[in-house]
Amino acid sequence: MVKGFKIDKPKLPHELPEAEFTLKENGYYDYCIYRDCVITRDDTDRIAFDQVIFDRVTFEGTDFTNIELTDCVFDHCDLSNIDFSKGSIHRVEFKNSKMIGVMMPDSSLGNVVFDNCQLNLSAFGYSKLKQVRFTECTIKNSDFYECKFQKVALDTCDIEEANFANTKLTGVDLTTCKFDRLQVSPESMQGCIVSTEQAIGFARLLGLEIKDE
Repeated sequence: MVKGFKIDKPKLPHELPEAEFTLKENGYYDYCIYRDCVITRDDTDRIAFDQVIFDRVTFEGTDFTNIELTDCVFDHCDLSNIDFSKGSIHRVEFKNSKMIGVMMPDSSLGNVVFDNCQLNLSAFGYSKLKQVRFTECTIKNSDFYECKFQKVALDTCDIEEANFANTKLTGVDLTTCKFDRLQVSPESMQGCIVSTEQAIGFARLLGLEIKDE
């Protein structure tokens, strides 16, 4: 249970066979573990991973547009600067991974966990996030412009200079997050949960002058 809502874990069998990554003509990969390897984009129009564990895997090449990730786990992986634009990402866990500059705009994320990941300079603009949790992540200077949030948790994250403009933050609890400045829209802050200190900071951001008694 996370912040009052449940996130479904990836549906994986108790054991998966370990495999070597080789390019497939149809771009579909399933039911295996990839470990200590490099994965590059192939020439198919779309690439899909279903019931796959990635252990210490590095993704290279930048274009994984329209990727489909279902019931997957990424553990200690490097996905920096990878383009997952227009992706479909469901029941996926990203753990202890380097994801600096990862691009996920115009994507659909459901039942997704980011745990102890480096997400600075990441891009999620215009995406739909439903039942998504960020825990102990660095998300500085990241873009969540005009996203649709439904049951999103930010727990003990550094979100300095993140952009939430035109994204409704109703029910989002920022009290454990670290930041001095955010980009937000005043109308989007209704229902957002903040500490007293953070509230003063937002008031200043909105142009109010705070007078000490």
